[in-house]
Amino acid sequence: MNDFDGIAPEEANLVRKVRERVIDTIGKNMDLYGITSSIGHLYGYMYFSNDPMTLDDLSQSMGMSKTSMSTGVRTLLDLKMIDKVWGKGSRKDLYEVTPDWHQNFTDFFSIKWRKAVEANMNALSKSLKEIEAIRTEQAAGNEKLSELLAIDEAKIVEALNYYKWLLRFIETLESGRIYDIVPKE
Repeated sequence: MNDFDGIAPEEANLVRKVRERVIDTIGKNMDLYGITSSIGHLYGYMYFSNDPMTLDDLSQSMGMSKTSMSTGVRTLLDLKMIDKVWGKGSRKDLYEVTPDWHQNFTDFFSIKWRKAVEANMNALSKSLKEIEAIRTEQAAGNEKLSELLAIDEAKIVEALNYYKWLLRFIETLESGRIYDIVPKE
């Protein structure tokens, strides 16, 4: 079914123009978060779809290749911004937008930040072990090296404390406690 069935062409064009402006804005905003604007446009297009869509539907409607649609859909699935849904009588995968923008924001940043925090904390922890090894094996009697290691160690511990705080922030997002601090409108 077409959203515009039963609507005069002039009015349908006005609505399309409004939607296209919003879709373009979504595309530009997604670009700010490291997501290509074309994937942002895909999300925006799906946002205005009132029914789940297949890759073929998306490809045809947006005038993009099925491969591009598949990549975009996979990205949006990974970010939990869309869901794969079941459709009675359909053998193809159907996708629809997760319409809760608050949850989309939470999922997007939680996924990205958690991945970065874990990688950074692993690198910092490894560096602390290496500093300890250098201290044990080579710094004995070398006051200058010991001072340098102590300074570096303090900086790394400070960075680790930041990442521990960031993990608590991520948990505040994921648990929904953020809305106790900054309520939804």
